[in-house]
Amino acid sequence: MRIAIVGGGIAGALLALRLTRAPRPAEVDLFLGEATSSRDASRASGGMVRGFEPDPAAAREAAESLAEIRGSATLREWSGYRETGSVYVPARGAGTADSLKIVDHLLPGSATLVDRAVLAREHRLRNLPDRAIGVVERHAGHISPHRLRTAVLAELARTNAVLHLTKVRQVTDDPAVRTAGGATLRYDAVVVAAGAWTPRLLADSGLPGESLRSKQVQYSVCQAALDDLRPFVEENSGLYGRWMRPGAFLLGLPSDRWDVDPDEISRDRALTEKVVTHAERLFGVPVRAVRTVASFDCYRDPPGLALRPLGTAGRLYTFTGGSGGAAKTAVAASRTAADALL
Repeated sequence: MRIAIVGGGIAGALLALRLTRAPRPAEVDLFLGEATSSRDASRASGGMVRGFEPDPAAAREAAESLAEIRGSATLREWSGYRETGSVYVPARGAGTADSLKIVDHLLPGSATLVDRAVLAREHRLRNLPDRAIGVVERHAGHISPHRLRTAVLAELARTNAVLHLTKVRQVTDDPAVRTAGGATLRYDAVVVAAGAWTPRLLADSGLPGESLRSKQVQYSVCQAALDDLRPFVEENSGLYGRWMRPGAFLLGLPSDRWDVDPDEISRDRALTEKVVTHAERLFGVPVRAVRTVASFDCYRDPPGLALRPLGTAGRLYTFTGGSGGAAKTAVAASRTAADALL
């Protein structure tokens, strides 16, 4: 089976690796395109990984991914996995029971439910809503999606996979890939895994966007006395963050800049100021933004990195839509996608 994958981010690279390592491997052409020269989502991602998500389906993929990383010396090395633990505060009223069962099955003993008092006393999360609860995960941590992508591409270069630096201008549901150089290359299946460039590529190809939209992703590296703080997500405010180095913490909030051009991203100063305000209220310590990183990702409603058919022939697919969380799920999602393709 000959398969083209358009997009060299963490999703496309891992899918290509799965396909070439299958019992009956596919012949894979991977078109790296924009990922080789731009600050794409895989390069800019903070890389936080954990098992818990409020949605049970998302929790299963996140926990399966983390379990596979922890169980593989190769994946730990490739991804730079570091176990730090994490704290997740769900939005008020969100259920936790089903997701906690999944996490406990796949990562036994990792997740513990705690109350608002423990969150303030042991995890420095203050001014939370009444009756707030938190999920503390022992085996959570962070990876470098860019490091993982780079290692996977190096591995693919040693296999029969063909890595193309040329950009793709269009895809068709024949299926085929039309390159910027004017060539038309036909395959048994074509998968578009181009992240935030996917909506534009589909529009240029005269194909429906299947609810995919590009969105800005932004975080700031801040100075704050938070060296003992675990990676966290506080869903009521949207604030998230993780330790980077002594005295420096990555902090961010969701952006409201939709349908952005990945080639024309600019920093949102108002969002940076909002991050500082929220962080000072949550932690009760001074926070100063030193550097702001603006990137982008592909979002979908409902969110989730998954293989989805596109077009009428049933041989053209998208593999994107992780909505800012693909680092947590890409390992498991790529396995599911490869199984479906083959």
